[in-house]
Amino acid sequence: MVRTLQRLGTEPLVSDGGMGSLLQAAVVRARCPEEANLIAPEQVVALHVAFIRAGSDLILTNTYAANPVKLAPHKLDDRFEAMNQAGVKLAREAREVAGRDVLIGGSIGPLGAAPGRLSPEEMADAFSAQATALEGRGVDLVLLETFTSLEELCIAARAVRAVAGLPLIAQVTVGDDAETPAGVAVADVPAALAELDPVAVGVNCSLGPQTVLAGLERMRTATDLPLTAQANAGLPNVSTGRLVYPNASPEYFGEYAAHALALGAVVIGGCCGTTPEHVAAIRRAVSERRPPAVALQLVERELPVKAASDERESLLAGKLRRGEFAISVELDPPKGGNVERLIASARSLAAAGGVDVFDVNDNPLARARMNALIASALIEQQVGTETIPHVTPRDASVRGIESMLLGAHAVGIRNVLAVTGDPPPSGEPHGSEAVYEVDAIGLTRLMTALNSGVDYAGKAIDDATSFHVGVAVNPVADDPDWEIERFAAKIAAGARFAMTQVLFDAAQLERFLARLGGPPAVPLIVGVWPVRSHALALRLHNEVPGISVPAAVLGRLERAGPDAAREGMAVARDLLAAVRDLAAGAYLVPPFKEPEAVLELLTGD
Repeated sequence: MVRTLQRLGTEPLVSDGGMGSLLQAAVVRARCPEEANLIAPEQVVALHVAFIRAGSDLILTNTYAANPVKLAPHKLDDRFEAMNQAGVKLAREAREVAGRDVLIGGSIGPLGAAPGRLSPEEMADAFSAQATALEGRGVDLVLLETFTSLEELCIAARAVRAVAGLPLIAQVTVGDDAETPAGVAVADVPAALAELDPVAVGVNCSLGPQTVLAGLERMRTATDLPLTAQANAGLPNVSTGRLVYPNASPEYFGEYAAHALALGAVVIGGCCGTTPEHVAAIRRAVSERRPPAVALQLVERELPVKAASDERESLLAGKLRRGEFAISVELDPPKGGNVERLIASARSLAAAGGVDVFDVNDNPLARARMNALIASALIEQQVGTETIPHVTPRDASVRGIESMLLGAHAVGIRNVLAVTGDPPPSGEPHGSEAVYEVDAIGLTRLMTALNSGVDYAGKAIDDATSFHVGVAVNPVADDPDWEIERFAAKIAAGARFAMTQVLFDAAQLERFLARLGGPPAVPLIVGVWPVRSHALALRLHNEVPGISVPAAVLGRLERAGPDAAREGMAVARDLLAAVRDLAAGAYLVPPFKEPEAVLELLTGD
């Protein structure tokens, strides 16, 4: 430890470059770069040696993502300890082979878990386990790198401090605005870490050298701590299934090193996409103490023009606020690009009267259809009736969902129902992977954030949205206590109304309301489905999760025989009449491919 502190305090150190990106390209059979420690150790040692011979004073273990959380998707979580220990062992071997007394830093990156998926205690346990493995094999320091969340960085730093008495360097990654992707100003990072006594703080990875330098300049104004800089080669692209980085010249990296020196950096190196040639250029600039020769000036960001806020109340929100019973009809988007049938059905239902809004499914049964937000926008534009598009986190990342929602808001969509969505069918070989970076609660929280003028990460957007956010709730869930707990969490996350799973008699709703202890905190819209056959009712009851058809209803349909369709409509009409005193509205599920058939529920014909 003394040796490490002495070297950090007397001379700028050159660190290595993009171990992970280079190993990913070189060891094609590795499921992640860190697996190379176990299946291609010679290549790991050779790359370390190349960086040492290029002039690195500090090399980082190939353990950035070697934590049980990030390794789990690769089915390598049970090998994380061996992977970390091998990472240190190989770095030490490289030091002996190269014959230079370089420092070895234990690299620890973020866990990669979606926000809220892990508790702070679970996160700390993962970081502690990795730090213990690294210290046990003899690293000289621990380097926390490429963190986007200041909260996670602090958890990691405390966890390392609790188990390892090693010098600690902490680094974040930033954008052109000198903020982390999670919206934390880089200048706020040193103060948040001060109590944990890091030997240095800095910026790494990011969008390239200029972004790192801009972040470093902001950080310098906020702290007296030593600073570090490790830039990647620029923005990557995907080619033949792999990340490919720009051909940033070694000379350019030498200039970057000169600027980092001028800003007072005590550790200067590379990150993703940087090679031993880049490190050699950094080495020359540091050894020569070369002053900057070229101005590296970031282009100023264009400031967003704040739009005039549109806080109009949706028709649905107004009806629910006034206590007027709202009627929706559920529609499925087309399986292709032709919307003629969808628009024709919507026009027919709207012209008949009695329908206030259409709710539009989002890829029901996890089969690809037209996006519900786009289909809803077309209905609103061509029919003039308001919609409630369903949105699920199953098929897109948080960033993708935000993009779709912002676009939908711009064209007038206001009501949105946050749903978990049907899971992909098992055994489907193509397009069956679910995303689920957040669940329905997280999706509700995301839209609430947009309504307050920030994205899910807390970064400001051009103007706040005005979504009327709905959520799903199942009054006949197998575990009613768990369902009620999640319903409360959805309301706490910002839900303004709720739509139930389809029900078949009022008693199902009454029992749910009794469990709640009275009316819910938000208006409730009840699902009503006029099933047309006893066979369909049996299938729904026995094969579709979350749907329960009471025995009395099954009996009515069975006894009706060939008149089951008429009896199913009578069951639905009875329920619709009963829920007018129990709920704020109803959504009607039409018979298959016959949307206009629900008009019989409204007209009594």
